[in-house]
Amino acid sequence: MTATTAQTRPKRSLVSRIPLFEQVRSSIGLQRGMLIAGVVITGVFVLTAVFAPLLAPYGFAQLRSDGTPFGAQEAPNAEHLLGTTVGGYDVLSRVIWGAQTAILTIVVSVILSIFAGIFLGLVSGYIGGWLDRVLVVVCDAIYAFPSLLLAIVMSIVISGGRSDLFGGILAASISITVVFIPQYFRVIRAETVRIKSEAYVESAKVIGTRAPRIVFRHVLRNATRSLPLLLTLNSSEALLTLAGLGFLGFGIEPTAAAEWGYDLNKSLSDVTSGIWWTSLFPGLAIVLAVLGITLLGESLNDLADPRLRGRRAALDTGAPTPDNGAEPHGAGATGESIVADDASTADDEERVS
Repeated sequence: MTATTAQTRPKRSLVSRIPLFEQVRSSIGLQRGMLIAGVVITGVFVLTAVFAPLLAPYGFAQLRSDGTPFGAQEAPNAEHLLGTTVGGYDVLSRVIWGAQTAILTIVVSVILSIFAGIFLGLVSGYIGGWLDRVLVVVCDAIYAFPSLLLAIVMSIVISGGRSDLFGGILAASISITVVFIPQYFRVIRAETVRIKSEAYVESAKVIGTRAPRIVFRHVLRNATRSLPLLLTLNSSEALLTLAGLGFLGFGIEPTAAAEWGYDLNKSLSDVTSGIWWTSLFPGLAIVLAVLGITLLGESLNDLADPRLRGRRAALDTGAPTPDNGAEPHGAGATGESIVADDASTADDEERVS
């Protein structure tokens, strides 16, 4: 039986195992173009951050080469391809090193948000009762806090407003974590409420399996399938929060790390003087990085949701757009566009039970 099953099972080619290959293959028209553009831009952003020490011609805080100091506000030339800043830093080097700072902030904030949001969502959805109601109210109240204002407060508390690399990343990451926890909480809670009524969970209870084992072995595995999409969609907001801190003067000091928002803040006076290169390239880096991550997240969201995928395909092919009721809810329908529906459905199920 096993040998027959192994022989009849189709083998996946090496190309099909490449990440996002199946998503690109299943997309069409404008949707495919958005996905490819997002993958390319995000890939360049990540590779630039990883290989920053090799790509950058100078260090992010380097002010001289071979004993000769860099000139301040020099126009792009052979030695400095993107010019220099008012402080005498090489613009190209700081743009490249800034990608590394942005990636670190995204990774730290996402990891903190995931662990806290998943744990609270599992506990709230599985236990229910008064604890569930309290956590839901608290998470809904957190939405009233602006992420940037919270980031400023955390920056002052952690580092007094003048941050080194660790303090700046930690301040931005903690503020982003607090704001993002409710999003992960709602997704995991909705899935937990749905999954705990499944037959295999009930069977585990009947045979005497303890609640922690059921939660972390059976529920957790099936409740986290929608997280990759939410992670992608939230990463761009983490990057913008870090840039906003730097632009308002609460970012990372230039001698500790390169940060695009800080460089934009220092180049404000240059714009009125006709010195365009000190502000253009850091701002362009922020726009491209956010654009790439957003295109990638939105495209994956469309492909994962059968309703959005059906509408997109109908628009690209010129066919009539299907009604909301014509498209079935797939098991993999996820993303920010249906989080509210999942949460409301879970609440209805809980009231009925």
